[in-house]
Parts: sequence; structure tokens; C-alpha cells
Amino acid sequence: MPPEPGTAPGVSLNVTVYFDVASTAPLHPVARQALTAALDEGWADPARLYRSGRQARMLLDAARETVAEVLGCRADEISFTASGTQAVQLGVLGALHGNRRRGRHLVHSAVEHSSVLHTAERHQAAGGEVAAVPVDRLGRVDPAAFAAALRPDTALAVLQSANHEVGTVQPVTETAARCGDVPLLVDAAQSAGRMDVPAGWSLLAASAHKWGGPAGVGVLAVRKGVRYASPLPADEREGGRVPGYVNVPAIVAAAASLRAVRAEAERENARLHELVERIRARVPRLVPEVEVVGDPVRRLPHLVTFSCLYVDGEVLLGELDRAGFAVSSGSSCTSSTLTPSHVLAAMGVLTEGNVRVSLPFGTAEADVERFLAVLPEVVAGVRAPLGLDLAPPAPAGEPSGGTLVLDALGKRCPLPVIELAKRIGEVPVGGTVAVLADDEAARLDVPAWCGMRGQEYLGEAPAAEYGGDRGSAYLVRRVS
Repeated sequence: MPPEPGTAPGVSLNVTVYFDVASTAPLHPVARQALTAALDEGWADPARLYRSGRQARMLLDAARETVAEVLGCRADEISFTASGTQAVQLGVLGALHGNRRRGRHLVHSAVEHSSVLHTAERHQAAGGEVAAVPVDRLGRVDPAAFAAALRPDTALAVLQSANHEVGTVQPVTETAARCGDVPLLVDAAQSAGRMDVPAGWSLLAASAHKWGGPAGVGVLAVRKGVRYASPLPADEREGGRVPGYVNVPAIVAAAASLRAVRAEAERENARLHELVERIRARVPRLVPEVEVVGDPVRRLPHLVTFSCLYVDGEVLLGELDRAGFAVSSGSSCTSSTLTPSHVLAAMGVLTEGNVRVSLPFGTAEADVERFLAVLPEVVAGVRAPLGLDLAPPAPAGEPSGGTLVLDALGKRCPLPVIELAKRIGEVPVGGTVAVLADDEAARLDVPAWCGMRGQEYLGEAPAAEYGGDRGSAYLVRRVS
């Protein structure tokens, strides 16, 4: 948001700068106008034949045509759902049900949205089979590896257009070309409206509140000829795919805002891309021990995620909120769940201390500059109580066979990695450190730290071999 009149750029105001459109975008002005008008004109049941019903039906049909035009498909291939999550769930379950004679095998990338993963879990619990295709350190799937996971009994493949946590754009078109006759569902929630829809999809899901439409409207597109059978009881609305009464005013607003943001996208994408490049380049120079994650080239123009070593992501988000910035974290490792982000884990990057910045249309350059000015002090403040600037403590354990043993048992992330970073200098180059930890996140974080710091990860061993009574020993060789 721009500074108030008479306020110099970069001066902190008592307002929150919103940098989290990957979660939900502010309501677009066009959506607000369309919603207000449709509340008066489109309130009736579009299935009825009286005048107000016909009027509502005309608005609904026009909205369907608009969405189909932007997504590059036919209007009768579009169904409106209650959310993007519901669109994904119905798309996956409906395609599996429609192709059940072919088999019960489902393939998806390891970094799909949780709506895909949870639906896959349900499918597997019901006797189906699921394969998750790995990604590289940039979060990108290999089309050849994806195709190799397909089998004669594969009923459906799922691949997102762009990742919701790190912004990496997936090679959908290249992957679709290798899928043969296996239908491909593309989750386009993060890219619809901002980027062209990739070619090759059989089913597509999107979510209106991601592009500035109202919450409560999702889109499920099913190409003609794709086998689809609703997993829910029969209902005559939305082509039989989505039961229940449709919210015509919200759908009208969603369609209007989709057309508006698509018209603005080329200009705004270029501007936001430059601002994100500024963040990507300057954060590692401003903040020690930081890695920017995600593909630096094939990425969403408005989104960047970086990992701050030795920092709890949720604490960092709280401090940034107090500093006036609403951002989110790629990490879900909190004191309540202790569950690392599946996306970051699949990429092999640090699962702690992650900050996702996603810029809305109209973001002011001054707000980005203020964020870059505030961030170093905030990160330093979060790290300060951890003792990173203090002298190393007394050795935690005697060397065993030339190995320095660090007892981090009972300590939660990111403390095991902090201990490793503070103490690895005590062993000579070529020496080994064994980090004893019983927090599962250490299994991801220690190798990720080694990759970032140029040290060699040797694997894990039972903690008992190094004097521990539980957990594992994560072995690191000092390279430099």
C-alpha cells in the first residue's frame, strides 16, 4: 500500500502491509462492484423459469462463459464449487471413479497441495494405490520421472501448475505430453488469472479468492471426453458434478475479477517480478545464514520463500506481524503440530525458519524497501536468545572414535541444527560430528543444513552407538 500523503517512503506506519496473497488475495474492486450489482439482479434460483430466475440464469451463464474463455475451455466444461479445495477433491475422486475399470492407481507429485494429499490418503485407505513422484531441490518435478511412475492401471495423474509454498512453476505441458491416455488433473489455484493456463490438462481446479474474487467459489473444469463420475449422490445442478444451490452473486463477482486480473497481469507481473527479484537478491546479503528456495527462473512472479537458519518460523512471523508485515511460512512445524512442511521436506531444504512473501497487485516499492529494512533486525532479535553470539558451551560429550558427540535429545527444531552450527568448528577438517536428536524434523534439517553450508552428510545411525538412550545420531563430516 502506498504511504500516506506527506509521509516519506520507508517510514514505518501503524498499518499492516499485506504480503500473503498466496493464502488469499484482497477482494478486487471489480469483484466488489459485480457482487453488489449481482446481489440485486441475481438473487433468484437460476433453475426457475420465471423472470427473476431467468435473469439469474443469464448472469450465471455469462460468468461461466467468462471463466471458460480465460481458462481456455468450453463453457459446458466448467462447474462452480464451494472452494478450490472442493474442486480438487471432487476432481480427483470423480476422475478415479470414472476410470475405475482402468485401475485404482493414482500418481501425484510430492509437493501437491494438502487437498490432493488428503484425498489420496482416503483413496489409499479405500484400497487404492498411490505413488508420489519426487522433486529436485528447486521443487520441480522431472517429466520423465513423472511418466515413469505411470502404470497400465493408473486412473489419474495430478500435477499443480505452480507450487503454493515456494512458487516453482511445474512443467505441466511437457509432463502432459508424456502421460498418454492417462487423464491429468492440474491444480491451477496459484496461477489462474496471473499466468496462461498450461496446455495438456484433462481436469483443472482453481479458486476465486486466490485471484481477488470472493471466498467460497471454486472452479472445476472437466474436458469433454474425460471419464468422470461424481463420487457424491446425484444432483441436477452444475452438470451433475457439484450438488447444492449455487451462489450466483459470488460466481458473477469471481468471473468479473478473473477477467480483470488477467487483463492486468502482463503489466503487474513484470513489476512484481522485479520486486521479488530484489527480495531474492538482497535478503541473503542483509541476513546471515539465509537460503532462498524455489526455482529462480521458472517461478510465479509475485512469490518468494527464504529459509533463515536457527529460527523458528512461527516466532519470526509473529515478530514481522508486530513490525507491520503480514507474511506466511512454508513451515508448519509449530509447538502444537511438530509437523514439517511436506513441500520443503520433499525439496530437501530447511524446514525451519521459512518466510513466504507473496505480493498483491499494486504493491508499492516503498513497502518492499521497508520490509527489507526491517527484516534483518527482526531476524537478529529472534536469534539473540538462542545464544548464537555467545562463546561455545562446554563439550556435550567426549569424542567417540574421533567423533564429536552433540547431545540434542529432547530439544525441538531448530535447536539440534543450532548446536551443530555452533560446534562443528571444534573438529578438524575431515572430522565427524554426531548430532543426537529425537525430533523427527532433525532427519530433514541436518542434511538440509549440510547442503546449505557445504558440509558432508554421512547419514544416520542408532543413537545408542554414540551413548544416546533414544532417537538417532545424524553424522556430519566437516569439509571446510
